Amino acid sequence: MKIDVIIPIYKPDKALFTLLDRLKSQSVPIHKIILMNTGREYFTALIQEEEFARRYPGAEVRHLEKKDFDHGGTRHEAVGYSDAEIFVMMTQDAVPADCYLMERLTGNLKGKTAASYARQLPDAASSEFERVSRQFNYPDVSRIKSLEDLPDIGIKTFFCSNVCAAYRRDIYEELGGFARHIIFNEDMVYAAEAVKAGYSIAYEAHALVVHSHNYTNLQQLHRNFDLGVSQAQHPEVFSMAASESEGKRLVKEIWKQLKEKKRLHRFPGFCVQCGFKYAGYLLGKHYEKLPRGLVLRLTANREYWKE
Repeated sequence: MKIDVIIPIYKPDKALFTLLDRLKSQSVPIHKIILMNTGREYFTALIQEEEFARRYPGAEVRHLEKKDFDHGGTRHEAVGYSDAEIFVMMTQDAVPADCYLMERLTGNLKGKTAASYARQLPDAASSEFERVSRQFNYPDVSRIKSLEDLPDIGIKTFFCSNVCAAYRRDIYEELGGFARHIIFNEDMVYAAEAVKAGYSIAYEAHALVVHSHNYTNLQQLHRNFDLGVSQAQHPEVFSMAASESEGKRLVKEIWKQLKEKKRLHRFPGFCVQCGFKYAGYLLGKHYEKLPRGLVLRLTANREYWKE
């Protein structure tokens, strides 16, 4: 089956070339790479389009304005430029760890499996907290999740990440695709709809990408505000299982690992970070009660709120 890769990009740097070169060397061929670029000027500042076409003949660039970018809508538009049976969503800061990413990510997309997502590994510059968080959210054991798993793993049943995730086109079209005009979590909302429709989501622990962030406390607040907004706007998904329990489990895991390493003096700093994350999340969950000016200061995506 044909496989296309879709990557939204914004202000790309030379790391984009590393990603594209890794995709060119995959063990299974990629039919087409579709770049959804926000801001033509940022792309041409990196490389001229004629040169890019010569260097990456299997890739195409679609330009859009920042005001038109939408987490779900832009990705859905990109799917329309693909005719492949399987399409893979990636982000520009995710890098395949080896040449088997596509092979392993798409291998189980059959039967009732609607989508699969990759394991995310921290990079060398990752903080200690980020490393534990990545291991917590992306363990080394694969799993196929269905509605039967909801009582056991709760909100993780619906977890999926467009940092690197593969989708079957037939099921995607049947379900109507990603939600349009969504601030965050388009991947998880889609996964929940697929699970509720009787399909399953595969976590492929041997499909590896390097992807991590060392967010500041304020960045955590902004990001989690948008997370809270997305949950408030999609109660059909997030009322089925509370996400707060996963946060508590992560705190316990951080405490356990710091204690084992005799580094408990780091725990207060982690608690401060958690405070910013939880404050952003709670404010986002109750965004409708906040003044619009405050919402615009709290969000990481101001364009979403423009009418």
